[in-house]
Amino acid sequence: MSKFNNKKSGDMPPVSTASLPDIVFMLLFFFMTVTVMKSDDLRIENVLPNASEVKKLEKKDRIVYIHIGQPRKEYQEVFGTASRIQVNDKFIAVAEVGSYVLSAIGEKPEALQRLVTIALKVDKNANMGLIDDVKEELRKVNALKINYTTYEGDVFANLK
Repeated sequence: MSKFNNKKSGDMPPVSTASLPDIVFMLLFFFMTVTVMKSDDLRIENVLPNASEVKKLEKKDRIVYIHIGQPRKEYQEVFGTASRIQVNDKFIAVAEVGSYVLSAIGEKPEALQRLVTIALKVDKNANMGLIDDVKEELRKVNALKINYTTYEGDVFANLK
């Protein structure tokens, strides 16, 4: 008869790490393709007001953002303390709002161009006359879907 060797009862086989680099690179490529880098540098004060009735916009690819507020302290020496309009990384005049919105809508896919919403991120201390002027320019280019971005909270906290 032949003699059989029994395995030792406490030994575990070593863990194979051959596929570990493949998994790491697969995760790396996944996060590189999914991650969106922040592209805008906000140069204005933008303390959004509170609102009691808030609805979240679901589709981010259908939104064009316009920021309105006073320049931050490091930009006040150059741009003054009056409320300004910022799109992307630059300040624009009220007369340029229409052309900016039309070019931003033109960059969207044709199927989404009719569904674009203009999101106004307005500082709670901004001049209402400037906001009215922006809305008038949006009417001129037929951009009538406007959203005011706010925080959910107590409305009376805005009075402070």
